[in-house]
Amino acid sequence: MFSENLKECSQKDRSMKSITISFPIDVVESMKKVARLKGLSEYKILLKSYISAGLCRDEYRYSGISTVLLIEALKKIWGTRHRHPTSHTGCD
Repeated sequence: MFSENLKECSQKDRSMKSITISFPIDVVESMKKVARLKGLSEYKILLKSYISAGLCRDEYRYSGISTVLLIEALKKIWGTRHRHPTSHTGCD
């Protein structure tokens, strides 16, 4: 899932959707200031980069949830008498 989204994010000709969002004036002024310091032509580019970075981080963080659920389900099926194959020490 994560790698598919990453590939999609790197495409330049993606479909776009306009949205309207309100921010406090001081936040917008801060974004404008930071955007100028970063050499960006407008604060909306900075905002998009913040959203993209946060979304990418969270997608990566939560992409392992299905793996965790699978491991927990396998533990229930295997029970405590079965060990994970990689934990075998050869001392049976």
